[in-house]
Amino acid sequence: MAKYEQIADALRQSIRAGQLGPGERLPAEDKLAARYRTSVPTLQRALSELVAEGLIDRRHGVGTFVRTPRRRVERSNERHQWEKDRARRSRAERLRTGSTEHDTGLEVGDLAFHAEYRDAKADEDLASVFGVPVGTRLLERIYRTNCREEDAPFALVHSYLVHDVVAANPDLLDAAHEPWPGGTQNQLYTIGVELDRIEERITARPPTVEEAEALGLKKGVSVIVLRKICTDVGDRVVEVSDVTLCGDRTELVFTTPLKRW
Repeated sequence: MAKYEQIADALRQSIRAGQLGPGERLPAEDKLAARYRTSVPTLQRALSELVAEGLIDRRHGVGTFVRTPRRRVERSNERHQWEKDRARRSRAERLRTGSTEHDTGLEVGDLAFHAEYRDAKADEDLASVFGVPVGTRLLERIYRTNCREEDAPFALVHSYLVHDVVAANPDLLDAAHEPWPGGTQNQLYTIGVELDRIEERITARPPTVEEAEALGLKKGVSVIVLRKICTDVGDRVVEVSDVTLCGDRTELVFTTPLKRW
């Protein structure tokens, strides 16, 4: 094992054993190099390994710190029935909590929410999913939600609705009404739409440069890409969402009830 690997392993074990706690500052590089009887470049290579693993953060001009684990998100397919059950409840009850709170265990006041609405046109991909002509006017909704104690959002969400369908309720075209109590299922309920099923397609890939920056991802962390397709009781696709999730903080949980023999 190379010297830098030995140093990285020693520091890794100290972090995992709790001898170096979250947020704790590591000694200066020259002091660490002296402790491990190595050169500063070799020490820096060891630290780079731990940065890539997401165990430490190196802040330019400040120092090196044990990384504080980010809030975990547990996303279960049961969330969709939970949202549907709430869709017809009173506004006061819908205001109490939302899907992000459901997934993270946080309270409404713990979160910072941002929504942006803009016009879009259906490309071949979205036109095929919605079953509409290419170029059909869509409403694109971009969502970012983060814990107030953290800078990076839990996910990057691009949600698409057919403009002419949701225009039946002008409030659905205005981002000023976000965050909407009860979420998309309540929004659709206001125009008489009931969902019959939700299909989720999941893949994983390296993040783009823009995604890594927006999500605060360290080198080597992949993203989970989820496409959600919502179909109403008339077998019409009414919403498509592309959700980019952090691979290091997202757990996807799927429980499938099985019929007994």
